[in-house]
Amino acid sequence: MSDGYEGATPGFLVWRLSMKWRVAVDRAVAPLGLTHAQYSLVASLHGMQRSGERPSQRRLADRTGLEPLYVSKLARALETAGLLERTRDPRDPRAVQLALTEQGRAVTRRAIEVVHGLLGQLLDPLGGLGSARTREFTRELTALLDAPLDPFSENETEQP
Repeated sequence: MSDGYEGATPGFLVWRLSMKWRVAVDRAVAPLGLTHAQYSLVASLHGMQRSGERPSQRRLADRTGLEPLYVSKLARALETAGLLERTRDPRDPRAVQLALTEQGRAVTRRAIEVVHGLLGQLLDPLGGLGSARTREFTRELTALLDAPLDPFSENETEQP
């Protein structure tokens, strides 16, 4: 482990890793006219569309972990850029459905390739994308993401 992180808490390390990733993705997708948050939105939308889904903004917010209001703001900017379409859901007039345009699909496919290469670099110290260590790391991350967090409850095992 790097000397700079000796004694660091897991929370701090998660924060640093997430910031390192966010900055790297921002830089990698900037030439495609995207930010990291926009990439998260279009890449998730791309995957959902490939599964035959035309999600609402709310469903996409749930999928990405972004706040619904932020998804709405990002979707409007991506619509202005010609990368996605926002339409009213015929089953629920309050809901807005999202779909990538042809241009949006092309930009997203390219961005996914770029970020996939970046992911390979990130996971290289664990043996690469297909390694046993990466699979275990993925399981551990999933367990942490599945754990409920309530900022208003006290953790009895931790001292102030």
